[in-house]
Amino acid sequence: MSENDKTLPDHLDVVRIMEMIPHRYPILLVDRLIDYVAGESAVGLKNVTINEPHFMGHFPGMPVMPGVLIIEAMAQTSAILVVQTLGEEAEGKAVFFMTIDDAKFRKPVVPGDSLHIHVEKIKQRGQIWKFKCVAKVGETICAEAIIAAMLTDQDVG
Repeated sequence: MSENDKTLPDHLDVVRIMEMIPHRYPILLVDRLIDYVAGESAVGLKNVTINEPHFMGHFPGMPVMPGVLIIEAMAQTSAILVVQTLGEEAEGKAVFFMTIDDAKFRKPVVPGDSLHIHVEKIKQRGQIWKFKCVAKVGETICAEAIIAAMLTDQDVG
């Protein structure tokens, strides 16, 4: 999809996402991309389920999605936006975290939640991208952060 094409056909499903980024279960944390504006923003969806391995120990009797995994879902949604913007030549390349700033956790995310990960590009210089990220369940903000990442030339997988 070129930068001139600003919308997705409908959405990107998990099969297409796995073609774009190298993450796989149990660390693939985006089930679908539901909104997209090339080079600008995206909304990813993570359906949180009780059968995910981290819930066995975080926390028994009170399952809560670890904040670090919410941040990882933000990073993956950002990586999908980068790859979708740059096209096929970026598919399968590693996108590495550089910074995580101003992370805030406002409400626990629990099994049964549909976590919507909103990412908006703040700036891009070369292979380095910076994003404002907000994770919501419904209209409630659960977490937010500013992240920077770098697209590498390394094929992963």
